[in-house]
Amino acid sequence: MMTDPSNSMHIISASRRTDIPAFYMPWFMRRLDAGLVSYPNPFGGQRCTVSLRPEHVHSFVFWSKNFASFLPHLDAIRDRDARFYCHYTITGAPRFIEPHVPDWEQGVDTFRALVEKTSPRHVQWRFDPILIAEGLTPEFYSARFRQIAQALSGLTERCYFSFASFYGKVERRLTQAGIRYNDPPLAEKHALIHTLADTAEQVGITLYACCQDDLIGGRVKQAHCVDGDLLAELFPDRPLVSAQRPTREACGCFASRDIGIYNTCVHGCVYCYANQSHAGAESRLDAHNVAGEMLVGT
Repeated sequence: MMTDPSNSMHIISASRRTDIPAFYMPWFMRRLDAGLVSYPNPFGGQRCTVSLRPEHVHSFVFWSKNFASFLPHLDAIRDRDARFYCHYTITGAPRFIEPHVPDWEQGVDTFRALVEKTSPRHVQWRFDPILIAEGLTPEFYSARFRQIAQALSGLTERCYFSFASFYGKVERRLTQAGIRYNDPPLAEKHALIHTLADTAEQVGITLYACCQDDLIGGRVKQAHCVDGDLLAELFPDRPLVSAQRPTREACGCFASRDIGIYNTCVHGCVYCYANQSHAGAESRLDAHNVAGEMLVGT
């Protein structure tokens, strides 16, 4: 078993691997009360245990496509002296791409409610991934981005974006769904992002490129989705010593401990890299033990 050194403060990511705020908040609150959580290392499966006690955790980074189930727990999280910021993904993609994600208008309403309890600096908008496919043209994304950005004006300062990564399981899922897709050439990506940057600038939002080095420059900044510098600014009363530790090529994230488990999110997005199959994720959700030390299992 790997354990985290208890004499240093760490960042907890909850989670890139699943959607804890949408589907697993009762479990998370139990783990917060218990002061520790375990998860399998995705490379080899070794059990890892990390402290969630306030003296050991600098802050949490929450990731979700739907924070509605998170909101009722927000005050209780604060009462436990847990600091955090949120990545809220709202793309407005159609149902054949994101079958179980709330409509973007509903997402904006929840986003606003979350900001009202925190601040625009605590809630980051994610417009990712951008999947170019039949019916999902650059024109579609330009128009949808404009709608969402205007609705979020004054509610956030940052928008993180990426283009879809075509892992083998993602390609198989797209093919099985009959979705004709393509990875556009760099020039077409630049043209789309230039249009998005124009819109973002008009509403006071800065674009951040996640794992897209070729698109960084000018009005597009390097993303640090787990951003140690921002966390230190938001919570200066807690010492944080954290270096960048990329999780994949071109990643700008700082070191963190991700407590999620793959193949447990049931949003069913066809572009998802974290799930092998929707049926498998539903099965693991059914097997979830709210009292377990790990999200799935014991």
